[in-house]
Amino acid sequence: MSTEIPRLAYEDLPPGLAEALRPRVERLGYLGEFFRVAAHQPRALEAFVDFTEAAKEGLPKRLVETVALTCAVRLGNAYERNQHERLSVRLGFGRDWVAAVERLAPDTAPLLEPEERAVQRYLLAALDSHGHGEAAQDGFADLVMCLGHAHAVAVLLVAGRYLVHALVVNTLALAPPVPSIFEDGFAG
Repeated sequence: MSTEIPRLAYEDLPPGLAEALRPRVERLGYLGEFFRVAAHQPRALEAFVDFTEAAKEGLPKRLVETVALTCAVRLGNAYERNQHERLSVRLGFGRDWVAAVERLAPDTAPLLEPEERAVQRYLLAALDSHGHGEAAQDGFADLVMCLGHAHAVAVLLVAGRYLVHALVVNTLALAPPVPSIFEDGFAG
């Protein structure tokens, strides 16, 4: 874990940022290390929180979690993966659904809805190619046909949020705040 950046406590946050993060802290019971580090840029972090919420509003929760888990697994972000596993279980999607998403094999995942498979197919092609090439372009065209243009754009924006998170967490080698549900048997 990177120690070059001091971790800020919730009590040390500027009032606007503390208020923006309050619902997360209350829901989780802690201020995650990602936020404790990123709080050194309070205006940017507050905008990041607002962006996250606004982008997620454009999609059903199962699609948001498909994006979050797919990005986390493909980008090696255990910090986000573990938290979204727990959130998915709390939302009632089930451990088997989480496992199906995390296998990153949408064409052989009967537990995933067609829309979820389309989201994952696109994301895998786009993440592997940085959005370039025929596979990503065709995958996005399929996504638009499956979800409509507004939801397809929401997928892009939500994925962008998880890309930023992975870059920060992976660069700073931040440890996951909670274990995987497959390590501790979390059942909600």
